[in-house]
Order: sequence, then C-alpha cells, then structure tokens
Amino acid sequence: MTFKQAVSKVHLWLGLSSGLIVFIISITGAIFVFQDEIRDLTEPWRKVEAQTTAPVLPSRLQAAALARHPGIASKDTWVTYFGPERSATVFFTDSSGAPTQVYLNPYTAQVLHEHDLRTHFFSIVQSIHMTLLLPEAVAKWVVGGSVLIFVIMLITGVVMWWPKRKQERKQRFTIKWGARWRRVNYDLHNVLGFYAASIALVLALTGLFMIFPWMLNVVTSVANGGREYPQDVLTAKVDSLQPVAAASQPLPDIVYQTVRRRSPQAEMILIGPTGTGKDPAYCWTYQKALRYYYRDDYSFHPVSGQMLQASFHASKSTGTKVSDANYDIHTGQILGVGGKIVAFLVSLISASLPVTGTVIWWGRRNKTKKPRKVRVAELA
Repeated sequence: MTFKQAVSKVHLWLGLSSGLIVFIISITGAIFVFQDEIRDLTEPWRKVEAQTTAPVLPSRLQAAALARHPGIASKDTWVTYFGPERSATVFFTDSSGAPTQVYLNPYTAQVLHEHDLRTHFFSIVQSIHMTLLLPEAVAKWVVGGSVLIFVIMLITGVVMWWPKRKQERKQRFTIKWGARWRRVNYDLHNVLGFYAASIALVLALTGLFMIFPWMLNVVTSVANGGREYPQDVLTAKVDSLQPVAAASQPLPDIVYQTVRRRSPQAEMILIGPTGTGKDPAYCWTYQKALRYYYRDDYSFHPVSGQMLQASFHASKSTGTKVSDANYDIHTGQILGVGGKIVAFLVSLISASLPVTGTVIWWGRRNKTKKPRKVRVAELA
C-alpha cells in the first residue's frame, strides 16, 4: 500500500464515521453567521432611537426587568448595554429554570420585549451547533472529536488532491460541469474542498479552542513566545476576613460608572452577576457592539464596589489578544461583512463535503461492472 493509498483509507473511514455530525455542525454554523443581521431585521425591539441623555443605571434596568419575576434577585442577572442605538438587555434564569432575556430602552428602562431563549430560533441553532442538544459532558467529546476528525480530513484531503505532475494541476482547479453527474460530484468534493480547506481549518480550530480551552492556552503561550503575562488575567481575590464598608449605592451602578470613566470609547458593556460576596464582581467592555475582540476586563469588590483589577486591551500581550479574538475569527466577523460572507460560504462547503464524499464512496462500492466483450475467436 502506497502512502497516498493509506491516506485515502484514513480519509474514507474517518469521513464515514463523522460525516453526519460534521454536516450538522457546518450547516448550523452557516445559519448562525448572519444571526445578528437577520435578527435586526426581524426583531424591532433590538433597536432604539439614540438620545442625547445618558442611559439609565443598571439597577433601574434590573428593577424593570424583574418586576414580573419577583423571585429573582438582581445580583443574579447579567446586564448588557449595546450602544446608543440599541436596546439594553437583562438576562437571568427564572423560577422555572427558563433562560430569559429582557430587552429594555436604555434611556427610559421601558421593557420592550421578553423571551424564553429555549424557544428562540437562533438559540436553538446555537445549541445544536455547540452541543447537538446532548448533555454538555457528552457533547464535549462527541462534537470535539468530530471537529478534530474534520481537521484531519482537511489535511488528508489536500494530500490526496495534490497532483503528481504539474500538467495535472490545471484540471484539479476546475469543475467539469458538462461531464456526467458522478464526475461533477467528484469535482465538487475535491475542487471545492481544496479551495475551502485553509479557511475551514481556521474555523474548525477556533471551534476546538472553545471546546477545549487548554488548546487556546497553548496557542496563547506560543504567540507569547512562552512568556507569562500575569497582568492579562484577572486574579484578584476577595478577603472575606477583612471587614469592608458596604457600598453607598447598588454595586452594578458603581461598576457601570467606573468602567464608563475608564473605558470611555466602549460601545458595549457587560456586567456579570454580583454573586454572594465571596468572589469578585466582573465586568467586560467592548469597543464595538456585538464584536468581542477589543475588550477591557474589570473585577470589583462585591461589597464595597472598589475596583480590584483591570486589564486593558491596549496593554494586553499578543497571545491574549489572539485569545480574545477567537470568537470573532470563528464567525468571520473580525473582517466585517466580507469575513462573514467567507465564513458562510466555507461553512456551506464544509457541510457539502460529507454528502459528496459519501456519494463518491457509494458509487465506487456499487459500481456496475461492464459486460466483458467476447471475441469472435472465442465463439468459433
């Protein structure tokens, strides 16, 4: 067995074992790429008219959002400001266990809409994409293993595609649309697979980094040349033995006002739950709404509201910046609309590869043998 024959066997059996899962992950990824643009067109409560006045403080948003959910404590909510022309949101899990998102006018705290994320279309698509609706502990290995196999498939596919002779390369770059359907299917699998391989590899690896954070830590370390940058990570601890005076106003309001001063250019501000008082309260600010790359990180004392630690994007190490950009790279949005279009098309091609590959395998397995021509001499 030659090297390419061995690679072909590996490619075949790995593809058959993971094809269905790769198809589901890829097609849901393609659907999810433009979810913000689609939702902006179909969900009018996501937008508001910009005002000259400052947005209301987080405590007012929490009070308005929880008015119909008296059993939920404000300290257990996530509050997000998305910029001057977008509604703010308060996220929490209600008494029935439903993940709930409330949209509010950030200037008046008027509730605009509320929905259960369990029934939201794009939330379902995201769950299928990330977990296949399996328990998280199982999904981690099923999805992660399939994506890892897909990475191997991309590499072995390029090895199999690579022509031995230069004169063969031209025909490997084009699809013979006028040929029989099986030849067209063969070209769709090989030619499109080759063109999409590099971008698909990036999408697959960034997806793996989300499933297995240790992989992203390795990339971060490599990008930093093996050096450690402790200032990039929020490591502040709360001393529960030291008496601290309580804050004079609600903690989320202190957090919001502080980060507004420290990160004045940030459009999006995400304030995490204030917790039980044993752990710091966290806040993240982003330079652009719905973009997660340019990020400043903060931690605060959960009782006094004193800022414990801050990590600003401009002073972060190269590795941490790469880590922060992982989601935006995965969705293509780090390059704007053009990047999203590329991610969408490559995701569609990735979804097609298990289909066209299975057709190739099935055709070879069930290939009809041509009847042997009988010579006249044999009939004499």
